[in-house]
Amino acid sequence: MPVAEVSVEINGRKYRMACEDGQETHLSSLATRFNRYIDDYKGTFGEIGDNRLTVMAGIAVVDELVEAERKLEQLRAELQTVTKAGNDVAAEAESMESKFAAKLADVARRIESIATAVDAAGQEPQGNS
Repeated sequence: MPVAEVSVEINGRKYRMACEDGQETHLSSLATRFNRYIDDYKGTFGEIGDNRLTVMAGIAVVDELVEAERKLEQLRAELQTVTKAGNDVAAEAESMESKFAAKLADVARRIESIATAVDAAGQEPQGNS
C-alpha cells in the first residue's frame, strides 16, 4: 500500500507523519483538532511544559472517546429495545389478523348456511290450506 508523508504542527513544533496515500487531509485535520486541545490547555493553565500539555490533551481526547463509546452502547441498547418492541407489535398484528380471518371465515360459513336454508325454504312446495 502506498505511503504518503504529511507535515503537521502540534504545539508549535512540526512533525513529519506517514499515512496511507489519500489520507493526508484527514491526518492534517486530526492534528489540527488535537492541537486545539493543547492550545485550550495553554490558555487555561499557561506554559506548564510540552509533555504535560500533550498528556493532558491526549487524556481529554481519550475521555471524549470513552464518552462517545458509552453513548454508542446506549444507542445500541435503545435500538435493540425499539427493534424488539417493533417485532412484538408485528407479531401481535399478525396474531390479530389470523384471528380476524378465522372469525370472518366463521361468519361466511354462517351466512352461507342461512342462505342455503332460505333457498331450501323457498323451494319447498307450499301446502294448500
